[in-house]
Amino acid sequence: MTTATDPLLEQFLADHAAERLESYKELVRIPSISALPEHAADCRRAAEWIAADLERSGMDHVEVSETGGHPVVYADWLHATGAPTVIVYCHYDVQPVDPLDLWTSPPFEPVVEGDRILGRGVADDKGQLHLHLRAIEALLATRGRLPVNLRIVFEGEEESSSVHLDRWLEANRGRLAADFALISDTGFFDGNIPSITVGLRGLMYAQIDVTGTAVDLHSGSYGGTVDNPANALARIIAGLKDGDGRILVPGFYDDVVELTEEERERLRELPFDEAAYLEHLGLPALHGEPDYSTLERRGARPTLDVNGIWGGFQGEGAKTIIPAHAHAKVSCRLVTAQDPGRIFAAFRDHVLAIAPRGVRVEVRDLGGGHPSLTPIDHPATQAAARALAATFGRDPVYIREGGSIPVCATFERTLGLPVVLLGFDPPDQRAHAPNEWMDLGNYETGIRTIVRMWDEVARLEPADLGG
Repeated sequence: MTTATDPLLEQFLADHAAERLESYKELVRIPSISALPEHAADCRRAAEWIAADLERSGMDHVEVSETGGHPVVYADWLHATGAPTVIVYCHYDVQPVDPLDLWTSPPFEPVVEGDRILGRGVADDKGQLHLHLRAIEALLATRGRLPVNLRIVFEGEEESSSVHLDRWLEANRGRLAADFALISDTGFFDGNIPSITVGLRGLMYAQIDVTGTAVDLHSGSYGGTVDNPANALARIIAGLKDGDGRILVPGFYDDVVELTEEERERLRELPFDEAAYLEHLGLPALHGEPDYSTLERRGARPTLDVNGIWGGFQGEGAKTIIPAHAHAKVSCRLVTAQDPGRIFAAFRDHVLAIAPRGVRVEVRDLGGGHPSLTPIDHPATQAAARALAATFGRDPVYIREGGSIPVCATFERTLGLPVVLLGFDPPDQRAHAPNEWMDLGNYETGIRTIVRMWDEVARLEPADLGG
């Protein structure tokens, strides 16, 4: 690590290292799984924990704000006269933990193993949220002020499509004036190379429900006379993509903005080892559209994937039935300028068009978000690049990521703000999977990077940022 903060702040961080780690663990221990109703109280407890932390550090107007779902934590500090104002966004909710038997330690009992901390949310996104808390604390404790004006927006529904956030942002537009938004919910490039994400894919998420008879049928008595919902669902899914991975939904690619040759060249220049990538995955081969590179398919091309499929008998032994129903969850990752609403409509129409006549089929929209693209040459992006270079000791690379952060496009579309995606997760952190982990070096240096980022931004005029 290249230290790029002042000695007083470094001493404060050194003096509070053990306390900081315990605070990190304390937040991770709260099982704030937004998608599961039984964890609603835990989501609120996490929000209240964060609000109390912000108040202790000296932030103003701290509140746990109601949304109709899991609350948003809002706070601000607006005393840097003439300096830019930044919205900082992270999320405190986490993914479910199943399959539980694949975890090497309880998911909500974080453990430190060498330079890693393991637990659900240690990376995505409580670790990144927590390092922002500690950067704020260190600055206010050692300087008595922040270099820039900050508005904190920490939400609790990102892992379940941020279903209430757009309405909250619209309702609170009057107190969200800013020059740009900074989101820490991304990571580093392969090899743990410091990175700034400039492109994120959007999302369309749907469920297919295939229904036959009211109850399961004896497969000997009825086999050959009725269509099997599980078989019918399999035929539907087979009709969504061809063997090369090209999506067969009519009109799906109509709004896709192709990469320019310059953008493709920039991706080719990234230090990506495809053989090592394949070995890490433990697969015999990669898959996807043959006219695009792996990095292009990973971050700049749209996708369609079955995320879950169920129906019929799944116990030990044999049970000869024709199941009454079968189901699948399907997601599409979208690129500029695909609209999730239009893609859902096209997907639904295609599923219904290819569905067998002997079953009833329903397609439900489970939410989504728009894709996002940030200019590399924006002054805020370059401030982030300087901060990373100063603290991690090397210039960052600029990458496109395949994941989706719905609020990114919302900040751009609803509030008219440019967005900087400055995240610190290691590239193989197992987010959404068992044994999620965070590199403690990334976490600690990330705190210093955020401090340096605010110092860099303070040197900019709001007019430089488009404000």
